[in-house]
Amino acid sequence: MDEITIISRNFDGSERRRWIAELSRYSPPLIELIGAFDRDVIHSELGLIEKGTVSHEFYWFDRWYNIFRFHNPNGQFRNFYCNINCPPTFDRKTLDYIDLDIDVVWSTEAVVSVLDENEFQENCAKFSIPQTIQDEAWKALNHVLEMIERREFPFDHFG
Repeated sequence: MDEITIISRNFDGSERRRWIAELSRYSPPLIELIGAFDRDVIHSELGLIEKGTVSHEFYWFDRWYNIFRFHNPNGQFRNFYCNINCPPTFDRKTLDYIDLDIDVVWSTEAVVSVLDENEFQENCAKFSIPQTIQDEAWKALNHVLEMIERREFPFDHFG
């Protein structure tokens, strides 16, 4: 499998985070990657994400979101984590996208939470994010919530 570098950026282009994942499937407009946490991470909303947690990552070149399906190191499903973002670019080695702050979490208890809407609105003002991009972000959020409700791919085997 090919190693892909993923770069998540803030709206101003500054790097937010970077990690490596393995290419699982490349079928444009969808690319699927598999990564693993190389250390324990404390997340403000998700709590402890243990080293060895596996991340199945779904990116579409024509959609304004990506979806991560986390499995604990023992293989047990942990949660889905969805980022609202500008569509990514991909050059066969690096997948790069601008994260628009809004996130959706779907936990093992089948609870759906929308996170960071206030942060998105603050950054819209701070970075003068164009209304067209704001509109796409809200449409993407609604689409992800509908996908979860209808159990569409990649939510189809969970809950």
